[in-house]
Amino acid sequence: MTPPPIEPRATQWQLPDPTAADEHGLCGLGADLEPGTLLAAYRGGLFPMPVRKRVVGWWSPDPRGILPIDGLLVSRSLRQSCRKYDVRFDTRFREVVERCSDPRRAHGWITPQFVDAYDRLFQMGWAHCVETYLDGQLVGGLYGVRIAGLFAGESMFSAARDASKVALVALVGQLRDTGAKLLDVQWATEHLVSLGAVEVPRAEYLRRLAEALNG
Repeated sequence: MTPPPIEPRATQWQLPDPTAADEHGLCGLGADLEPGTLLAAYRGGLFPMPVRKRVVGWWSPDPRGILPIDGLLVSRSLRQSCRKYDVRFDTRFREVVERCSDPRRAHGWITPQFVDAYDRLFQMGWAHCVETYLDGQLVGGLYGVRIAGLFAGESMFSAARDASKVALVALVGQLRDTGAKLLDVQWATEHLVSLGAVEVPRAEYLRRLAEALNG
């Protein structure tokens, strides 16, 4: 049986109100990326992304992107891809995050500070990854944070056709099997919409979040 995650020291910061965001979804700047701060943020409806790659920003977009756990769209070609790849969980977490942080990617935002922060969360049992392999090589994956019935997806990468999509299929299956209630994808990008992601008003997201965290 997997041991329960370790609860870190509480954050020293007063994080912003998730309903007090600007038109872009930015609620505030500053604080740190300590485990207690990150967990308080996710529990409060926020997530971090850097602003100008130097300052931590705390975000709560309206609308919010979610992927209903019973609403994943799996095409015939994706089903075929699922049979082609091997999938593993939580064996190469830091490498997955580093691959997601490749500076050559468009709109890359994952700095070394973020890699270290989420690796600490992984070591404490809060962060998780899904990895896809082809011929023994890591070719895709995703990572995020699991708190009770919430999985907060952070990023994914793909170096082969459908590799990140296969990881998402595996993640949704695991979430369904373990009673998760909410898969947060932050923004419903065109790519994620093609897989079933939808947008919900911020107030609706916060209501669903409370339900997910309370079991």
